[in-house]
Amino acid sequence: MVQQLKRIAEKLQQANSIAVLTGAGVSTASGIPDFRSSQGLWTENHAREYYMSNRYFYKDPEDFWDKYKSIFRLKLLKNYQPNHVHDFLKKLEDHAKDVAVITQNVDGLHQLSGSSRVIEYHGTLNQATCPACGTSYSLDYVMAYDIPHCQESGCGDVLKPDVVLFGDMITAHDQAEAVIDKAEVLLVMGTSLFVTPFNLLPEYAAYLGKLDTIMINGEPTDKDYLFDYVVHDDLSRTVKELNKLME
Repeated sequence: MVQQLKRIAEKLQQANSIAVLTGAGVSTASGIPDFRSSQGLWTENHAREYYMSNRYFYKDPEDFWDKYKSIFRLKLLKNYQPNHVHDFLKKLEDHAKDVAVITQNVDGLHQLSGSSRVIEYHGTLNQATCPACGTSYSLDYVMAYDIPHCQESGCGDVLKPDVVLFGDMITAHDQAEAVIDKAEVLLVMGTSLFVTPFNLLPEYAAYLGKLDTIMINGEPTDKDYLFDYVVHDDLSRTVKELNKLME
């Protein structure tokens, strides 16, 4: 394990351009539950996938918002802060690295840590938009009302969160592939790679055949075979070790 971490540290130090894929495991050290792990909240009630769908939003927007705020714990969102995993990625960028983060996370912690290039593949909890007129509203506005409506004159539609709901189109995939096209290293952290089409991005990197590919996750994934380096260990502990090796 130590030798493998040394090789990973060397690859990260040598690379000028790094594409990073992150999942819920990156935010767990900030106190945000990992919804998709084997112990995650999504396993408790699969009906959440129905309630967090665009179909249910348009069917019953009032009840949708009640469930959405509960499932995503929106009242607590501003209490969460970036952790040392987020800071590690920012540190890579500070060392003159071209680092682009492609994240499944919707909590905004990569931006809060200072990362300058973040693609929010599944959207963000920090904003909602009127589906009728396109006006955007902040999280503060969303939390001020049980059911947030558009305030534009003559509109009044119920706002739709900027999180990608089940059934929504993914709009960031081509942008993510373009980042991988230019990268020398693909670093994947804290994701089970369960969700499609996000889990196609490592396959795209493997197809290109020109990147060093690194997977760091707390448990095995079905995509581990795609990577040159695979670490199954606590992400926080692994990042601390990498940080020491790269000092």
